Amino acid sequence: MAEPIAIEVVYATPEQQGLIRLDVPAGSSLSAVLQLDLVQQQWPQLDLGQMPVGIFGKVVADPNKHVMQAGERIEIYRPLLADPKEVRRLRAAKAARDRAASGG
Repeated sequence: MAEPIAIEVVYATPEQQGLIRLDVPAGSSLSAVLQLDLVQQQWPQLDLGQMPVGIFGKVVADPNKHVMQAGERIEIYRPLLADPKEVRRLRAAKAARDRAASGG
């Protein structure tokens, strides 16, 4: 059996943050870690197989292929409530309207 490595799994909402420290077998995939009972019990409301995930702020496209390394932190990302490009476009349009209304 492979020696265990220490990793973390984190998920946050605006109201609370959660962190689990785990020892998993070396060679474990990111998706295998997300399927562990302890992780599933911590966030039962999440469909962890469908949530975007990353390691230290970088999205992992295929969690099945990412082999966990000691000290890595899995981040479970919430879905976006609004498209950031659309929000910027609306903000710029409002600023333009405000400038026009103030005569500037």
